[in-house]
Amino acid sequence: MAKRDYYEVLGVERNATGEEIKKAYRKLAVVHHPDKNPGNKEAEEKFKEVSEAYEVLRDKEKRAQYDRYGHESPFARSGRGAYGGFGDFDVGDAFDVFARAFGGFGFEDLFGERTHARSRAGSNRGRDLQVRLTLTLAEVARGVEKTLKIKLQQKCDNCSGTGSRDGKTGACPDCQGTGQVRSVQRTIIGQFVSVSTCPRCNGSGRVVQDPCGSCSGEGRVKKERTIKVKIPAGVSSGNYLTLRGQGNAGVRGGPAGDIIVLVEVEEDERFERHGDDILLDLPISFSQAALGASIEIETLSGKARITVPAGTQTGKILRMRGKGIPHLNGSGRGDQLVRLTVWTPTSVTAEEKGLFEELKRVESQSPPSAGRGFWKRMKEAFSA
Repeated sequence: MAKRDYYEVLGVERNATGEEIKKAYRKLAVVHHPDKNPGNKEAEEKFKEVSEAYEVLRDKEKRAQYDRYGHESPFARSGRGAYGGFGDFDVGDAFDVFARAFGGFGFEDLFGERTHARSRAGSNRGRDLQVRLTLTLAEVARGVEKTLKIKLQQKCDNCSGTGSRDGKTGACPDCQGTGQVRSVQRTIIGQFVSVSTCPRCNGSGRVVQDPCGSCSGEGRVKKERTIKVKIPAGVSSGNYLTLRGQGNAGVRGGPAGDIIVLVEVEEDERFERHGDDILLDLPISFSQAALGASIEIETLSGKARITVPAGTQTGKILRMRGKGIPHLNGSGRGDQLVRLTVWTPTSVTAEEKGLFEELKRVESQSPPSAGRGFWKRMKEAFSA
């Protein structure tokens, strides 16, 4: 089933501000929240839908990617969902989005304790890890698999991630096993109840009675790990790939976070990139420009020959079809553009000088005047 447009889901315009998007989400999330609609699968699906839409549109980078690509993730061919894995967005993710949007404030007044229980499920989740991956333009052109060595929190082998030497835990004395602590503030306009994650048990409701000596009761230790990342051809700086559940391990058996691989593409000394097209500046001599020539040039896939037509002027652009960057998530590729510049030698030999003098005597044409027509032709040449 095709997904609906995220802006349509939230009922906002495409130029809506962040505050307008948040306001629309909060209104719809309260209406469709599963705890207000027990047993109603349709309401649960709508709750997931509005939460997913909000999670993308609230983030500037994700929103920009969505505005550009729609529901097609730049990394769809790598098997990941759009915008960092939202292809497998589930109700647990939706509860996490809801908890963050409402700031953990007074949930029980809306939905009761079950919301707390569900929001606690992700409270021990490990932190996401962001890794910057630098690629050359040649790697972008063919796609590449990279091996990365990273240090991150991993499950403690000695206690199997429980954090306990003997595997036993007890109810947290600070929150009495609820995983949350409350504070009440009285003001002139009424009483406000603030609910937050218990700092002692990190929201699990349980504490270790006999901590593991290797991990000090956390259930995780820092280790180096090697991962392989497949990057499809055609990516650009700013694209990213999310590796679900491969980030830092959670506290005492909590779910692992994600690894977010952010792509950066190095500048190439030979080519300028313009979308999926690449541009090569090629100096040519007077004789090559006047008489035409076949010249060997660089491309992303090796050497190739290009034909310079007779009478070529500075600024003329030749197009080599299909020699550019592959289209991301699609077939075909961009072109290589070759911008020609007639090169003037800074010094000449006696023989060359004699030939130029003879050419000057017999040449039949003069350069065009630098009038409006000349600049118009130059503009057309550079914008071709």
